[in-house]
Amino acid sequence: MKNNKYDVCIVGGLGHVGLPLGISLANAGKKVVLYDIDTRAVDTVSRGVMPFVESGAEPLLKKCLGTTLFISSDRNVISESYFVVIVIGTPVDEHLNPRFTIFKNFFDGIIGLIKDDQHIILRSTIFPGTTEKISEYLASNGKKTKVSFCPERIAQGKAIEELRSLPQIVSSYDDAAAKEAGALFSVLTEDIIYLSPTEAELAKLFTNVWRYIQFAISNQFYQIAAGNGLDFYRIYNAITYKYPRTASFPGAGFAAGPCLFKDTMQLAAYSNNNFFLGHAAMLINEGLPNFIIQRFKEKYPLREKTVGILGMAFKANNDDKRESLSYKLKKILEVEAKSVLCSDVYIKEEGFVAPGELIAKSDIVILGTPHREYRNIDTGDKPLVDVWNFLGKKGIF
Repeated sequence: MKNNKYDVCIVGGLGHVGLPLGISLANAGKKVVLYDIDTRAVDTVSRGVMPFVESGAEPLLKKCLGTTLFISSDRNVISESYFVVIVIGTPVDEHLNPRFTIFKNFFDGIIGLIKDDQHIILRSTIFPGTTEKISEYLASNGKKTKVSFCPERIAQGKAIEELRSLPQIVSSYDDAAAKEAGALFSVLTEDIIYLSPTEAELAKLFTNVWRYIQFAISNQFYQIAAGNGLDFYRIYNAITYKYPRTASFPGAGFAAGPCLFKDTMQLAAYSNNNFFLGHAAMLINEGLPNFIIQRFKEKYPLREKTVGILGMAFKANNDDKRESLSYKLKKILEVEAKSVLCSDVYIKEEGFVAPGELIAKSDIVILGTPHREYRNIDTGDKPLVDVWNFLGKKGIF
């Protein structure tokens, strides 16, 4: 490790997973290089500016940039580092099956940069068996490189805090590799949990799918209550008030983002598509925008109405719009309604309007994302859909 220019290279290092990890390791004293081909992100981060919302990250970025943290778009930095952390995951294809070829194509492109005395750490969520396949692929190319899977488990926007507060799962194929990976992450957290690679891969999937199913339960209950003209949150508040057995019962809302749906489908594929609970959760969560539209059509001549969607990010207090169900809702409304207006305090996009303008010009307002900035917003007497019950006003459902 002493002969390497960098302790750690994070490939895809300027994204939501890699950048907070790189900043955290660099501030813990590791010499880190973030490799990314996104030229705009390279320029932004090189100026000490975060390219996305991440609480507490920018001061730490400025503190270590140029001393223990470096930015590069030159892939040769991969060969100059001991630990090579890979933050590309396994997406699903149009048939909702994992796309393994993304990893093969990636490693085909960097195989000449990988050395025997390096240690590759897979970081993003992957399909069970992927760590083994990559280890076999490297061995088939004559490489003796160590391979580990150490899944990220942070909540977006809270990564800097949670990288230090949450236990880290480490998995490898031998004790030496596990010890090395554990030592790397021990500079961030004392709690290291060791599993086999397949156990770790499933642990990550189980974590995300558990949350997705929880949201589906709430969203199904919401649809049952609203479909019968009842206020879901009157019932919800009654059963959760001072009742410990419902402490983990979330409220209703759009369950979206780049992980939960995708990982549920990966687990379904791993179980030979016998994961009926996961498929049911997908139908419920993905179907919530359609439910809202159908309820609209029962109450209003929707084709005569302008509908405003307040909040387009996939989660509150964030600027990430990946797989946001607000955009799915927008697409449906563009067909069903007279017109659609969109607004988000964190996302700047062509055609978006300010919150006040959206409320003034809309016949119906939907709270798509419960950003903190909307807490005291006044929607007046406009019909309101607030699946989250964030504004504390009974909506039209």
